[in-house]
Amino acid sequence: MKILLADDHKMLRDGLRAILEKEGLQVVGEAATGHEAIEMARRLRPTVVVMDISMPELNGIDATRRIMAELPGTKVIGLSMNSDRRYVVAMFAAGAVGYLLKNSASDELIQAVHAVCNDLTYVSPAIAAIVVDRLVDGTRTETKAKPLSPREREVLQLLAEGKSSKDIATRLDLAVPTVETHRRQIMDKLNLRTIAELTKYAIREGITSID
Repeated sequence: MKILLADDHKMLRDGLRAILEKEGLQVVGEAATGHEAIEMARRLRPTVVVMDISMPELNGIDATRRIMAELPGTKVIGLSMNSDRRYVVAMFAAGAVGYLLKNSASDELIQAVHAVCNDLTYVSPAIAAIVVDRLVDGTRTETKAKPLSPREREVLQLLAEGKSSKDIATRLDLAVPTVETHRRQIMDKLNLRTIAELTKYAIREGITSID
């Protein structure tokens, strides 16, 4: 079993590594951003990815979606401080098969890893009711906004993190006018008109965080 850790806080990665290695499990890599997690998953082909939801530049939800599209056999366990229903639902919709709260990860991590490797779904008991509610209320629509494309979500996260169009163009290898087009399309789809509104939306939907 090969495990990849993805979290932008090194101290937390060190703690998770220690827990896993104490149990004789192999940690093959550590990533600090969503982009790094994708690249390392491609290269290392881990059995399990423990994925922080809130990471800079590309969040764990979108990173999970891309990993699952390329490596569908990978087991992703979401890791978050946030028990908000939207975050939990979005992470499972992206393809995760587990969800841990950071304040209980030290007690539940090994159990979660073994569960997902046995083709089971693992959810922290503290948020199990959220998942059940979602299943019971599966037809409910969380938002009437038009869905954003993966590229638009990536641009939105960077906008919400305070990056300029020029910065975003450089990071994503795009032309500045292309970034501006994406921004207009995002605003039109979400019916929002200011960066402040976009930022609030991105935080609420788990695309970025305030930490």
